[in-house]
Amino acid sequence: MPKAQTNDNLRNIAIIAHVDHGKTTLVDAMFRQSGLFRANQEIDARLMDTLDLERERGITIAAKNCSVMWKGIRINIIDTPGHADFGGEVERALSMADGAILLVDASEGPLPQTRFVLKKALEAGLKIIVVINKIDRQDARPDEVLDEIYDLLIDLNATDAQLEFPLLYAVGRDGIAQRTLDEEGQNLHALLDTILEEIPGPAHNPDAPLQMLVSDLGYSDYLGRLAVGKIFSGTARSGDSLVCLAVSGDSAPLKVSKLQVYDGMTLRDVAEVQAGDIAVLAGIEEVKIGDTICTREAPRALPRITVDEPTVSMKFTVNDSPFGGRDGQHVQSSRIRERLLKETRTNVAIQVEKGDDRDSILVKGRGEFQLAILIETMRREGYEFCVGRPEVICRYENGRKLEPIERLLVDCEERFLGVVTEKLSLRKGRMTRLVNNGKGRVRVEFSVPARALIGYRDEFLTDTRGTGIMHSLFDGYEEFRGPCPSRFTGSIVADRTGNAVPYALFNLEPRGRLFIVPGDPVYEGMIVGEHNRGEDIDVNPCKEKKLSNMRAAGKDDNVILSPIKPITLEQAISFIREDERVEITPRAVRMRKAVLSGLKRHSLRAARVKKKKAA
Repeated sequence: MPKAQTNDNLRNIAIIAHVDHGKTTLVDAMFRQSGLFRANQEIDARLMDTLDLERERGITIAAKNCSVMWKGIRINIIDTPGHADFGGEVERALSMADGAILLVDASEGPLPQTRFVLKKALEAGLKIIVVINKIDRQDARPDEVLDEIYDLLIDLNATDAQLEFPLLYAVGRDGIAQRTLDEEGQNLHALLDTILEEIPGPAHNPDAPLQMLVSDLGYSDYLGRLAVGKIFSGTARSGDSLVCLAVSGDSAPLKVSKLQVYDGMTLRDVAEVQAGDIAVLAGIEEVKIGDTICTREAPRALPRITVDEPTVSMKFTVNDSPFGGRDGQHVQSSRIRERLLKETRTNVAIQVEKGDDRDSILVKGRGEFQLAILIETMRREGYEFCVGRPEVICRYENGRKLEPIERLLVDCEERFLGVVTEKLSLRKGRMTRLVNNGKGRVRVEFSVPARALIGYRDEFLTDTRGTGIMHSLFDGYEEFRGPCPSRFTGSIVADRTGNAVPYALFNLEPRGRLFIVPGDPVYEGMIVGEHNRGEDIDVNPCKEKKLSNMRAAGKDDNVILSPIKPITLEQAISFIREDERVEITPRAVRMRKAVLSGLKRHSLRAARVKKKKAA
């Protein structure tokens, strides 16, 4: 057996962190200090956030590649999402890396999603460099955070070699990294040098034929489908005739029309790529993430990228409301299904199945937030459709019903601990850990059914006066914990089509919280507010004041309505019940009943009551 060699001209490294711990800002500083830009060149902040939704929300949604040159060695950087709902992106990205930088906030410490991405990196056997970021924060506690990182690594069964990690301290915003807390850092040279010293070059067998694992897909108007992945062995040249091995084992021929590698944020044409390179290959149309590209003479497949099973499903249907088809360009079920299937090609964590009827599609994913991002993306592309309430996917083993459980971390002020604990206990949550640092805030961990957290975030923010922080992480399956309430309030439902009138809304305000303003179009079955009580009520939001020729003091004052906070897509998805839908159009997000006719809903309700009494 020939001895494996390493390509010392390359380093492939992933940056993993929790949401908002400064990962993308640190990559910006690495770009600037590696000489990628001119000294006086103006560049945008958060360069790696290329999607509109990423810039708006300040989070990384899709894993992306880039590279920097340092001391003659190219460092390929893979920017991974920090949210567990996008875990498929993390697993896909780590397949290209040989090491990882674990970035942890010096105040918040390792949070649930830090645990998720670190677990995946350790399972992949990657060399870890720990960077404690934001040490300039007033509430920074780097020594305690370091202890928490050790505890987390031990909890994740890290090996002795993985526990001997290089440690750096950083202020990513200022582009500073230092090896100790005492020294005064000036730049990121210490971090870049540590990457070269600690992260091994990609290992490969020099005598093995070409093998490339497809980890990402792209598209070019000029080149067609692009396959992105790491070359595990061999060499590929432009013009080579190769084959692509699919999951079924079938091979499809391809001819390499162009080879590219990452140069900063852009792509650079090359004549050949070697083992260890992260390459972009053009010349194939039918390719999926996880396929292997290899030679025709020695077609051997690499282990496919495996991702965790989805835990949440959501039903997509055509928009059959009276306002259907007014805003959207793509409204047919075939176009919606086609778009969702296209998503599965680039997002390995999404699954699409046929629904109960001809016009419905069942979409499965990691969490409601991942599905909300997909819905928002489709809405901006001109699609119009309806979605149902997210439902968790249960398992059945040996006659037992198992449900997904979340590990929930809550950080709030001491005075709100009682109400948070009470609400979560009603939702079958169990407290597993409580830490009081004596500074007025407490950190609590709960074990909670995933279904109980759907719709709880808004209630949590209200209970903690907007000061609470809540993060959750999938924690396996446990036996079903019994029914728990999803919502204690009912819906205020319009009983006719028309436009909302100030007089009618003023008289509806005592009934609950309204979602519409005067002039908004409504239709029968549309949800216009949240009822104070548990049952639904049908109302007439179009009712106008009866006019007479009599005047009375104080009766003709202007109607003054309470301000309405527009409901967001995520709020609408978490608000609805099982018998309700969210209507998604490029211009509007509306909530409605699945059955629009009030008469039909009343008949169905009466039939259910009758059946219950008979049972």
